[in-house]
Amino acid sequence: MAPKAGDGDATLLLGSRTSNPQREEFLQVARPFLRGDLHAIDPALPGLLAVLRETGAAECWHKHGTFLEHLQDVYRILKIWGASDAVARCGLFHSAYSNSYVNLAIFTPDVDRQRVRDLVSCEAERLIHLFCIVPRHALIHDTLLFRFTDEELREGLRNQDSECIHKLRGILPPEGINVKHIRSGEDVQLPRAVVAIFLLLTMADFIDQLTGWQDALFGNDNGTLAWSGNNWAALWPGNGKPGLWMSAISRMGVLLNLILREENVESIQLPPVFNYCTVVLDAEDQIRARDLYWEAVHVKGSGLETLESVEPLLTQASTYNPWVGEPHVLLSQVYLSKGEFEKAEAEASKGLCLLLQWGTNWDKRVSWEGWIAWCRVLHSKAQEKVWSQSAWDIINLGLVK
Repeated sequence: MAPKAGDGDATLLLGSRTSNPQREEFLQVARPFLRGDLHAIDPALPGLLAVLRETGAAECWHKHGTFLEHLQDVYRILKIWGASDAVARCGLFHSAYSNSYVNLAIFTPDVDRQRVRDLVSCEAERLIHLFCIVPRHALIHDTLLFRFTDEELREGLRNQDSECIHKLRGILPPEGINVKHIRSGEDVQLPRAVVAIFLLLTMADFIDQLTGWQDALFGNDNGTLAWSGNNWAALWPGNGKPGLWMSAISRMGVLLNLILREENVESIQLPPVFNYCTVVLDAEDQIRARDLYWEAVHVKGSGLETLESVEPLLTQASTYNPWVGEPHVLLSQVYLSKGEFEKAEAEASKGLCLLLQWGTNWDKRVSWEGWIAWCRVLHSKAQEKVWSQSAWDIINLGLVK
């Protein structure tokens, strides 16, 4: 379960030198996933994954890998964010009957619902079935996300009697919201608590799978995730550039925060990202940060001269978007190479804390586990005040304590 928010101080949540206990607490939550200790996470998890493999989920393509990898990653994110077993299992099977976004029905809803109930529990299967029949794009994007400006959301956080709050109550009244079944067109009633769960699930779903390829596919140049373009010829998997999804996720997080202030949903809690969903990241700032980061990783040259040009790019990137870990990880290596060990330790600590909070990686050229392992190497070497300028020594790094 995710650690609870402290006093709301951003430097604490970003893993400064004084926040080692919180960083270690996040690491303890993530460690069973890093070590593949499936029984410790959920005794039923090994069997659930075996069923998904048997259905062919590992043979289905999905965005930046296989369907099984995506389901596992969404499950991991939800568990790290403190979701209940029922919600996390919904994440693990969230597209199993197919849904409004993907055609991946590895179970037939008219035939296999009892089988899925027996596997995951009645509560989880009910969520899975609902998740697969609601018009999720219309619900999350049209009904919620794009009905509010950034400033309205910020005012909603500040003032419980703001126009934002009244508008949200009008959209999501106490009795819930009525949507149309995506296949039959029948009315489906969603309680506010289920809408909150689906917001959280959508956040986890999106952050695992979105990369620069989807930005090219849908023309997401402004970073709002409106998905209004149609560049169907965009070649997969793209150039590996991080996707422009963080601003939209911050907005979803604030909406989730506002709903949970009025609706008691015991099965979920606020994710630790964006200071426990209390920050709206400007869409233009995320673009500036991403582009500065991408410029830094493509700087030509070698040695200290290259580091001098990379450092300000990464520093600016982490200023525009302080909520993503990878720029801090790269900065840590820069400072290690320059012998500035205290700075290197602070940046590695920030990067590690953020990567652990997200439960996934922003730069998907390397796996989440790979980023964490590398970041922990940097942090360890910074504490030891040792770094090498030998290529052979650097590729021999690996052990973390």
